[in-house]
Amino acid sequence: MHDDAPLWQARNIGEHAYCPRLFYYMQVEGVFLPSADTEEGTTVHRRVDKPSAIPAHSRTDADDEDDRQEPGPGDGPHTDKPRPVRSLHLTSERLRLTARLDLAEISEPSDPRGRPTAVPIEYRKGRPRRVVLASGTNDTGDDLPDEDEPGQERLHRVEPWPTDRVQVGLQVVLLEEHGYHVPHAVLYYAAEKRRVLVTIDDDLRAVALAELESAKRTAEGERPLPLVNDPKCPRCSLQPICLPDEVNHQRLAAITVDGQAVGTSAAGDEATAPRRMWPPRDDGLHVVAQREGVRVGIRGGALRFTDRDGALVREQPIAGIEALAVVGRVQVSTEALHAMADRGVPVAFMTAAGRTVAMVDPLGPVSAQSRKAQVMGMSIPARCLELARALVAAKIVNQRTLLMRNARDLPRRVADDLAEQAEKARVAASLESLLGHEGTAARHYFQWFPAMLRDEDLRARFEATGRRRRPPPDPVNAVLSFGYAMLVHECTSALRLASLDPAIGGYHQPRPGKPAMALDLMEPFRPLIADSVAISMFNRAEVGPGHFLDTAAGCAMTDHGRRAFFDAWGRRMATVVAHPVFEYRMEYRRMLMLHARLISAWLQGEAPTLAFLTTR
Repeated sequence: MHDDAPLWQARNIGEHAYCPRLFYYMQVEGVFLPSADTEEGTTVHRRVDKPSAIPAHSRTDADDEDDRQEPGPGDGPHTDKPRPVRSLHLTSERLRLTARLDLAEISEPSDPRGRPTAVPIEYRKGRPRRVVLASGTNDTGDDLPDEDEPGQERLHRVEPWPTDRVQVGLQVVLLEEHGYHVPHAVLYYAAEKRRVLVTIDDDLRAVALAELESAKRTAEGERPLPLVNDPKCPRCSLQPICLPDEVNHQRLAAITVDGQAVGTSAAGDEATAPRRMWPPRDDGLHVVAQREGVRVGIRGGALRFTDRDGALVREQPIAGIEALAVVGRVQVSTEALHAMADRGVPVAFMTAAGRTVAMVDPLGPVSAQSRKAQVMGMSIPARCLELARALVAAKIVNQRTLLMRNARDLPRRVADDLAEQAEKARVAASLESLLGHEGTAARHYFQWFPAMLRDEDLRARFEATGRRRRPPPDPVNAVLSFGYAMLVHECTSALRLASLDPAIGGYHQPRPGKPAMALDLMEPFRPLIADSVAISMFNRAEVGPGHFLDTAAGCAMTDHGRRAFFDAWGRRMATVVAHPVFEYRMEYRRMLMLHARLISAWLQGEAPTLAFLTTR
């Protein structure tokens, strides 16, 4: 046995009995995503997660008193009762199995030649399983009373869930291998404050070890496909990564029988239509610190923003922050960086012009399988072309829509030509021809871009130069460049959450210091987000001449101009929009995350097609 062979987590083996795909994410890829349910579970486990300070046999009554400040399912009177050992770690080299027991009640044998006794107690936040025994009740056992009425025929029995039995069974195997006698086990369901006894027998051991072997076989293969329309999925913490309904919708719609897509039938539509499981709004705050001289520190559980004189500018609880962007000459303390990293919050350092120069990326779980699929897929020219065609076609469609909505006196021939270029982009035979179609569409688009601006002076300045970025010669170009830089930052964060490398792209070729995949992902969103922000800012007079500074290095926004930009940017990223294929609605920021994960699913062969956001 190699020393680097994986240790199988008993908890993850239990998840295999629940969903093999969930097990694969957690055990093989090391991916975990917190949710309201997992946070509640962490709260339930908080007391037993603190390891016992000393071994059970050397404990004193004073030690027991310290551990028994809060009553729990394993606590009892201060007599000769078994001593509790919390957060007990056990490992079997023979099985390559490891587990951390929430609580074990250890009893020393009265006979020196006997074995110590251990009773494992596992905490669960939810409720136990109910099995219907009597006829005339529902099949699921929902809404059954906690206890049957006295003298009444028993309607149901309470028992552990299969996943809990597997985990406890593996804990029993580990305890017995370490020399303990295990008479029974206990599952404590916190929602009902109920102890459920688990009988220890050969069947429990056999089921647990069989699940271990099955999980090992699963780990040796490819990631299992998602469950189809399963009720387990909506409450699963990894649902936003797994994308069960989205992947199945794309996968099953591509299966045809006699030329007819399976997913187009009435039954198929009902079975595979994506449910609205994504959150409808983004609760995480994306904080931007951009005032010159501001210092970001930490005190307690909040970030503190102070000016150059030390006066408090703002205080923001760190628990609600999803990302922090530091623009220009803003200082961030080491303590604040540590606190952000502990919570998995990335910190981006950007120039005053919006270009990202560095990112503090917490060392969270990253799927090696996703990165491997990305590297291999983007080394195949045909796959790069397939991705590029979908991106560019969606971008041109969105450019056409924005012009038709906002450009005054837009000739019909311009809209028709953009539609033609989008269609040609979908079937382009090479990256070179695709670049030609994108370039033709871009010339039409930026030629008529000034028609979407109401201010005549702004229109005249932009018409005189057209789209230029190095350096931006006028306010419109300055806002567009800043918006594209911010969009790269948003796409980089989305790709990070999808375990994709922002530097390895398909349409934009990798170059030193170039986030190629982030540039790929942003293409369909340029008109929808960055261009729309620029148009709305100028047409609503949210910025004026005092918000820009003309220098020899080009036109740039002042601090007040950037503040107005970030206000408009935040509103746009919070705008809810409908996906054209999946039909549910979500914010633009969540839409970026969804598309990053759909690219990951496509790269790994789970989703056969790519569907990028387009609007009408």
